[in-house]
Parts: sequence; structure tokens; C-alpha cells
Amino acid sequence: MIKGFKDFLMRGNVIDLAVAVVIGAAFSAIVTAFTNHLINPIVALFGGSNVNGLAVKLGDTDKTIVDFGAIITAVINFVIVAAVVYFIFVLPMNKIKERREKGQEPGPSEPTDVELLKEIRDLLADRQRRSDSRP
Repeated sequence: MIKGFKDFLMRGNVIDLAVAVVIGAAFSAIVTAFTNHLINPIVALFGGSNVNGLAVKLGDTDKTIVDFGAIITAVINFVIVAAVVYFIFVLPMNKIKERREKGQEPGPSEPTDVELLKEIRDLLADRQRRSDSRP
């Protein structure tokens, strides 16, 4: 049972996900700074003196503002983070997967029939000992 859990962890899915979340969170600060200090001024050129120049006020209060500049910034942030995660994590993992399928690199070991039968035998023996020890 422990061996199966170890193989699951070493298969890469859990580790890749954890690394992607941590790196994505750290990288989002860089992307936010990039968009705030480089992209927003470029967008502001087309919308006025600031990015809010691309906003439309639908009512009398500030809560009715539809800010297209913020939407453009969020889309750019998403595209940059998605591209980095793809090219740094997904693409290399796909290359490793292709190598494993070609037999160039060994993957996680599968339990043999004998190992599975031994595990079943041990579980049955344990169950039998527990039922025998009950009064």
C-alpha cells in the first residue's frame, strides 16, 4: 500500500501541481508589476491620461463603472502566467512522458502479480488473526 502511494507521488502529478501552484503564485507578482508599469501605460495612450480612460460610467455612482482597462490587464496577466506554466512545466513533462513511452527513461514501477498476491495474503492473514483474537 505504501509502495503504491509512493509511486503515485513519484508519477509526477502531485509534485507538478504543487510546483505549478507555488511558482504561479510567485510569478503572478512579476506579471502584475509588468502589466501595471508597462502594459497599462500603453493602454492609457489609447484611452486618455490613465487606464480608467477606457472605462464607461453607466450610472451616477462609481459602482456603475465598467473598466475595460482592468479587463484587458487581467486577460494579459492570465495569458502571460498560462504561457509560463505551459512552457516551463507542461512542455518538459510531456517530453519526459514521450521518452518514457519510447522506453528511454524508466517510469514508476508497477507491482508484479507476485507482489499483489503477497499483499492480499498478508491482508487476509491479518484479518484472520483479528477475527481469531475476538472473544
